[in-house]
Amino acid sequence: MKQKIFSTHNDYTGLIIRLTIGIVMFPHGARAMLGWFGGFGFVNTLEGLQQMGIPWPVALMVILIEFLGAILLMIGFASRLWAIAMGGLFIGIILKEHLPYGFFMNWFGDKEGEGFEYHLLMLGLCLALFIQGSGKYSIDSLISKNKRLKLKQ
Repeated sequence: MKQKIFSTHNDYTGLIIRLTIGIVMFPHGARAMLGWFGGFGFVNTLEGLQQMGIPWPVALMVILIEFLGAILLMIGFASRLWAIAMGGLFIGIILKEHLPYGFFMNWFGDKEGEGFEYHLLMLGLCLALFIQGSGKYSIDSLISKNKRLKLKQ
């Protein structure tokens, strides 16, 4: 099981995918966890999510996935697991908030809410990362390399 989680193709594809997801998600996570970038911080975000009808354990997981998941994706640790978690997060976001507004983002501000096209892109990236693995310059590749060396001995 560990071998499947940490194994990766040693190319740039996984690196590009995980950095894209991590760089896009980190500001969201930092807003929620730390109050950076004009965010509310951990306690207020947790309370706000609960006021939206999200149970506190799920709200806690949302904050942790956005913050820790983004960081661990950028360094490439357990990227397949974080891709599943991030994908689940985006499925929940689509179903809870954006599905009623249709597909398209509200580019011109003339609709009531935002569609889910951005979230669908993130889901696609998460799926690609799950299939591909972390790629070059990741902790997963180091773990995978060490396991291969031990198996050869």
